[in-house]
Amino acid sequence: MTNRRVFLRAALGGGAYAVGTLRGFAETQGDRMPRVIVCDVNETLLDVGALEPRFKQAFGDGRVLQEWFATVLLYSEVATLAGPYSDFASIGGASLDMVAGGRGVRLSPADRSGILQGMLTLPAHPDVRDGLQTMRDAGLRLVTLTNSAPPTVQQQLANAGLAPLFERSFSVDAVHRFKPAPEAYRSVADSLGLPTDRLRLVAAHAWDVVGALRAGCAAAFVARPGRVLYPLGPKPDIVATDFTTVAQQIVAAESTRSPR
Repeated sequence: MTNRRVFLRAALGGGAYAVGTLRGFAETQGDRMPRVIVCDVNETLLDVGALEPRFKQAFGDGRVLQEWFATVLLYSEVATLAGPYSDFASIGGASLDMVAGGRGVRLSPADRSGILQGMLTLPAHPDVRDGLQTMRDAGLRLVTLTNSAPPTVQQQLANAGLAPLFERSFSVDAVHRFKPAPEAYRSVADSLGLPTDRLRLVAAHAWDVVGALRAGCAAAFVARPGRVLYPLGPKPDIVATDFTTVAQQIVAAESTRSPR
């Protein structure tokens, strides 16, 4: 008979004291349970860089993509801090118009639509599928959390062939607060009926990692080329340059939390 069974048999015969003992035992076991893995989507799972040819066509320079996406992230934070809230796609369109205006470029309707619709058909980074499957094979629960609206992320994951690998997808639309606001991460924990420390975010954005850690989650950073951690923020326990290695390190870390 295992130690757990001996413990339970003794506790069940122990009256009121046993109730408290069992509750403590359950809480301890919960602390040991592997975390739910919460994956960011854009740039972490999906390659936004695939839009560069569309930006080259519209602006004559594919590198404008980075300016646009940084503007999208900036004004999502403006929407969170100052309001009003608009969904991520709307902010994406407004930011594209700002970048075009700032550069004196008149976007054709076809170019504008091609860029914004292109977000729905982004390919997965080459290292993503194997990494996700590694975590799934290890029995870890996988969900996503994105700034995009639910219909958008559903199309993105389906078009990239990743949808079957995830248990659920979550959006900041539920709380009208974009990441890295703490409400975004807490909304996932609340929906799953878990404390935030039972979540581990996986992201290629330093700001997302800081937000998750500050909200009480664990985190793992995918340090893709050009990506570095914020020097003044808290540091995650897992950092690697590719998603596959991050996944392997997550499996190793979370296996030590399996209840005994």
